[in-house]
Amino acid sequence: MKDPLRKLALRDGLYAPEAFTFLYESLEHAVRLAGRDAAEGSARHVSGQELLNGMREYARELFGPFAGEVWRRWGVKESIDWGRIVFLLVEENLLNRQDSDSIQDFAQGFDFDEWFVKGYEPKLPPEILARDDGNGA
Repeated sequence: MKDPLRKLALRDGLYAPEAFTFLYESLEHAVRLAGRDAAEGSARHVSGQELLNGMREYARELFGPFAGEVWRRWGVKESIDWGRIVFLLVEENLLNRQDSDSIQDFAQGFDFDEWFVKGYEPKLPPEILARDDGNGA
């Protein structure tokens, strides 16, 4: 699957191949977050907003507060850029869509810095939290 994604990305030229790969990797995450991981076929379909939510969560897991910067380096400056990538994939028959799907589904996205930087809360492993000796050390 990566080869056709890379070819499409290079032909399009607006977004890095990594953005296309990340979108594909995020799909399963989005399906799970939408509660459709047990469904099959078109019942697994997620809306643009559900896909963005899955991508946002997955990016936060992978890149933490740097996710927005990673996306920008891939050419993704705002949420609608993900919609443009989705519809490039649809045009190439690499993704399916429903009649109700629209690129505008991605227009009401989110501010990358607000979500990834300002909203970032590090998750410390339990063993680090257990080391607290009561003196803040």
